[in-house]
Amino acid sequence: MTGLLANDSEQIDRRTSRSICDAVGERLQQSLRPEPRLPTHLEQLLNELKRREREAH
Repeated sequence: MTGLLANDSEQIDRRTSRSICDAVGERLQQSLRPEPRLPTHLEQLLNELKRREREAH
């Protein structure tokens, strides 16, 4: 990666780099969190609806 740095760019210290990485990681965890499951009863109703739709076609 050393070749990718421009001569006039400022480098950040290790502490700042770690803070940035931690913040990005936290945001990724929040946005990539799995969707919560539906309550069992609702899931069963949806499955029944899907089954009936398949049978109708």
